[in-house]
Amino acid sequence: MMMAEQKATNIHWHEGEVSRDERFKSLSQKGCVLWFTGLSGSGKSTIACALESALVNMGKHCYRLDGDNIRMGLNKNLGFSAEDRTENIRRIGEVAKLFADAGIVTLSSFISPYIEDRDAARKLCDAEGLKFVEVYVKVPLDVAEERDPKGLYKKARAGEIKGFTGIDDPYEEPLTPEMVLDTSELSLDDEVKACVEYLQANGLLAM
Repeated sequence: MMMAEQKATNIHWHEGEVSRDERFKSLSQKGCVLWFTGLSGSGKSTIACALESALVNMGKHCYRLDGDNIRMGLNKNLGFSAEDRTENIRRIGEVAKLFADAGIVTLSSFISPYIEDRDAARKLCDAEGLKFVEVYVKVPLDVAEERDPKGLYKKARAGEIKGFTGIDDPYEEPLTPEMVLDTSELSLDDEVKACVEYLQANGLLAM
């Protein structure tokens, strides 16, 4: 089923009078997307929260899009089937692209288990000339299960949750991510520092 089929007709893209460069210059930064992907319990949201705080304290404009939060609003009508997961990521990919186009350092924290779906989100940014940074928040499954901050692995092992990533649904590791953060080895401070240094090295925090 093609969930992204264009149904509306007689619509036209309306260009504004403010260019992207003008928006970026007004903020003294470049909009981009940092896409944090990894197993549940890997530390994606923890890193994104800490990075958001660090960037705001640096005077930078950023916004965090979190998987659970988005499912409470924009994607509240989606479940966890493969089809719904794909639509979930498609929608957030579109939203993240808009935030980046507005000049915001956009932190997207989603399990996003399928390579094809993550690549589709990347292509949305690539097509618009926006920087997309895939951040693989890596952790061994046994460590993620030991952490189990939401008790989801325990429920999945007990058969109370079906289609849980890493247990009875696959997680496809990124093949060529821009960054890999192994949260079983790195401290939170080191992870945030690595992200900030990447943004700085790629000229995204200044114009």
